[in-house]
Amino acid sequence: MTSGDPVQPPRRVDRAGLVIAALLAVLAVVLVWDARGLQSAAMYGMGPEAMPVVVASGLGLLAIGNLIDALRGNLPARESADPVPVVLILVGLALLIAIIGIGGGFILATSALFVTTSAAFGRRAILIDAIIALVMSTLIYLAFDRLLTLSLPAGPLERLL
Repeated sequence: MTSGDPVQPPRRVDRAGLVIAALLAVLAVVLVWDARGLQSAAMYGMGPEAMPVVVASGLGLLAIGNLIDALRGNLPARESADPVPVVLILVGLALLIAIIGIGGGFILATSALFVTTSAAFGRRAILIDAIIALVMSTLIYLAFDRLLTLSLPAGPLERLL
């Protein structure tokens, strides 16, 4: 370092990053704990408890990486908090649960989540997004129902197919 170089301020521990790392770790532990309760019908190989453990492993790695970056102060600076996108996504998730709960089916529920999520990311073409969502949800439903023979929540649109 020469006398003309600017002095870098010492990096501080990112407390929000520590909280995020802790939440990721807790979520990973909850997934593994919950997966232990799944009944395995597989006589050999992996059962249904394998996927939550894989997801939990990924979350654990993310937690470790986030923890290291938070301790080093290497996390990027956050912008000011705007609650509207978060609220829109939460509304979309609530709609997803409500629509499936009242028997609206996968296509309508997933379409509602898609539209609210795209609005959360700043897109304002609600009608176009709804059309795209309906087409994509229908194709996903058909792929799961007909190709993979896996059942998804059925509603009035699914019964037409």
